[in-house]
Amino acid sequence: MTVRGLRGATTVEKDEEQAVLSATEALVIEVAEANGVRPEEIVSVLISTTPDIKSTFPAKAVRTIEGWKYVPVMCTHEMDVPGAMPQCIRILMHVNSEIPQKDIKHIYQNEAIKLRPDLQK
Repeated sequence: MTVRGLRGATTVEKDEEQAVLSATEALVIEVAEANGVRPEEIVSVLISTTPDIKSTFPAKAVRTIEGWKYVPVMCTHEMDVPGAMPQCIRILMHVNSEIPQKDIKHIYQNEAIKLRPDLQK
């Protein structure tokens, strides 16, 4: 078994707690489901937000998903690069998996689809 990195990103229209939590939960669930990952296979989840998101810790959303209570989660801010996509939440989920690297499904939602159009199917 190998540790694989599953990527994903989404955006919110406003920096409001419920919007951030809902978007984060939807993203991590879709990434896990798209790759057939169960919570016990997750090594850790790193969540970053653009500096304009300050209303809540997105990790709070992950910890409240049924069965995810013990998944290690950490939040951080992205670099503040001029012209970067605003209101963006990114995840890097490390999982124990037999999935070949080329078959990993990375998920980009909302405006974040523009970040990796090459991965859209």
